[in-house]
Amino acid sequence: MDKLLIRGGRRLNGTIEISGMKNAALPILFACALNTETCILHNVPEVSDVDTTLEILSGMGCIIQRLSPTTVAINGVGFKAGTSSEALVSSIRASSYLMGVELGRFGFTKIAFPGGCKFGVARPLDYHTRAFEIMGAEMETTGQGFRGEAPNGLHEGKIILDMASVGATVNIILAAALTPGTTIIGNAAREPHIVALANFLNMCGGRVLGAGTSEIRIDGVSKLHSCTYTVIPDMIEAGTYMCAVAGTGGRVTLTNVIPKHLESIISKLTEMGVSIEEGEDWVTVTSSGRLKGAAITTAVYPGFPTDMQPQFGVLLCVAQGMSTINEKIWDNRFAYLDEIIRMGITVTRSSNTAWFPGNQKLYGSSVAATDLRGGAAMVIAGLMAEGVTEISNPHFIDRGYDDLIGKLRMLGAAIDRREVFPESTPVSVNARS
Repeated sequence: MDKLLIRGGRRLNGTIEISGMKNAALPILFACALNTETCILHNVPEVSDVDTTLEILSGMGCIIQRLSPTTVAINGVGFKAGTSSEALVSSIRASSYLMGVELGRFGFTKIAFPGGCKFGVARPLDYHTRAFEIMGAEMETTGQGFRGEAPNGLHEGKIILDMASVGATVNIILAAALTPGTTIIGNAAREPHIVALANFLNMCGGRVLGAGTSEIRIDGVSKLHSCTYTVIPDMIEAGTYMCAVAGTGGRVTLTNVIPKHLESIISKLTEMGVSIEEGEDWVTVTSSGRLKGAAITTAVYPGFPTDMQPQFGVLLCVAQGMSTINEKIWDNRFAYLDEIIRMGITVTRSSNTAWFPGNQKLYGSSVAATDLRGGAAMVIAGLMAEGVTEISNPHFIDRGYDDLIGKLRMLGAAIDRREVFPESTPVSVNARS
């Protein structure tokens, strides 16, 4: 297996460009299966979740062309419902969007249980299936996954979500895009990637109104047409690099960002003593590496994102004074703390709250990426630590960060990726970026 090796203690300086948002690209890629014409997508990030999604769609009959490393053409004319690969579907969470696409286009769905990061005992899809039932589908959970059928097709419905679920909001939009009548989503998620999906569908001739607010209306259309669309920048990737600079010290400019999407992150970093300048499509982060403690509570957008909680958790370990994190979204988002403790840190936690005494020092150690964002947190910890940090399970990080090693090296970080062989095998070390 391979590992990331980081020699800490270097300040980060320079300029990097932020890639397209994984969480926007994935629902848009699945939405292409609703369309029998060709769509061209630019700024698609080179991450493993995108590769898996394209492999799923290709295996189901979509025609896919890589026009460049970050440009993809997709035509869904040959897409066949119920033919997805169990192994691929079970490897990513976003594969759940197949249900909305299949039901909306064919009135039938059959998929394995989706995978992805494990935040607690389960990440149920009951909001999704209940919405489909309101729209006329008969849903069942089998030993292998989910199956649903609407013999006469879906019909319009009004769905009020108990929680502003991003995944459920996406799936309802996908299911309703080609469904006759007007479907209403109440307490809809407001994240930028919801707006991105709506904008994409509307460019294809769809009618999705109110995205970015708590009520979304989808007026179903009979068909979609081709379009060319550019995926929005990844606010979580940007926030991760901002935290890295905050923790190591230095001055870094991030280009290809939408500062409005970063407001909660910028606000919290500023509170912690980090200087941030904003332009139309850039931010510059300047930090001495000395941070103030803070209290963080995760919330749905536009609140503080749960996907940034682990990265900030690392900063709070070394910040001056007591800090807290109250996790309101996922039950087990604190798995990364067990790895941070290996680096000499003391943290107290309950089920959804962690207390950081602060004023501590990180020391290089052998740790693991527990999930995508937890893995990013360990990279930041390694950059801040004294000595060498070895991070196993980097495949988690590959799911959502485009060229992480290359970008960090551009900023002066000492980071490498190496193949690690069993002791009985002759050692051959190859760096990869």
